[in-house]
Amino acid sequence: MIRSTTIDRRSFVKAAGIGFLAALTPRSLMALERSDAVYASGIRAADGSFAIATVTERGEIVDQVALPARAHGMAFSAATGKTAAFARRPGTYAMIFDPRDKGQPIVISSREDRHFYGHGVFSPDGRILYASENDFDGNRGMIGIYDATDRFTRIGEFETYGIGPHDMTVSDDGRLLIVANGGIETHPDFGRTKLNLRAMQPSLVLIDAATGALIEKHVLPAEWSQLSTRHVDLDGDGRIWFACQYEGHRKDLPPLVGHFAKGEDLSFVELPEETTRRLANYVGAIAVNRSEGLVGITSPKGGASVTIDARTGKVLAETAIADAAGIAPAKEGFAVSSYDGDFLSTRSDVAWDQHIVRISQPTRA
Repeated sequence: MIRSTTIDRRSFVKAAGIGFLAALTPRSLMALERSDAVYASGIRAADGSFAIATVTERGEIVDQVALPARAHGMAFSAATGKTAAFARRPGTYAMIFDPRDKGQPIVISSREDRHFYGHGVFSPDGRILYASENDFDGNRGMIGIYDATDRFTRIGEFETYGIGPHDMTVSDDGRLLIVANGGIETHPDFGRTKLNLRAMQPSLVLIDAATGALIEKHVLPAEWSQLSTRHVDLDGDGRIWFACQYEGHRKDLPPLVGHFAKGEDLSFVELPEETTRRLANYVGAIAVNRSEGLVGITSPKGGASVTIDARTGKVLAETAIADAAGIAPAKEGFAVSSYDGDFLSTRSDVAWDQHIVRISQPTRA
């Protein structure tokens, strides 16, 4: 369970030390002092440059780390304090840095015959970084394995037993890798073009983190073969929540959110028809607030965020947010950003990217 978010800010400040704090502007220092939680998210600045911003729960930007190109998802290690930002598909870089430290980030590149799919996750002890990747000539999803104790040297890879892997996470005990295979074939020669929309193969898989062996594979029902499984998160009971993006007819009303656990079949949440229409067949991000038993989703296409009771699947709240982008657990409910520059109650002259990661939180337990 996640403790009070006040611990997030205090632990961030304590770990950062005098050198980092001394480099901040008075305005940033004040914003950090007033905040309960600290987050990181990709941004596009007004001049078109890209960065990762450290941001308070109010949406006040504290610090920025420049990026070589646009990023997408991020991973945070509670064990080491490291944050990894992954290039947007079909990008080939990932950048690892400590948001509490002004030290030089580490930038790694994918293998020549691979590209990153925009997401990754640290092992619970912070020693390994896993990244979703594409073997584009072999049309296979892969997990790149990087040694965080040796400047993130690539030390191996596992198959994802599907194509188009996107988001991934790891079980709290570190034994299982959980991957959302979106089922969409792509190749860098064709940019971001989706090459197999009539023959998609979406799935969710559980993989042995030690050996790479397939533990379980859940293929979506045939009637929803165009429902791309994109993002995942874990609740406090270890249940896996997943969110989807539909590539079929825009007038269809597919299920967009579901859950399962090891040894169980997939279960879809029966959202009200009005809610499904509002989401516009596209969930861009999902997050679990463990302490409150909530699941949050956003849809930039629908301009909305939705809060769901994790126990009952009931929709508790819907909020209209134009270009709703990232979502992450907050002290109460969720912190939500937008492509239009909004982060909760604050608007900045930036475009927030699609994902938010909360940093300086204790390891999940």
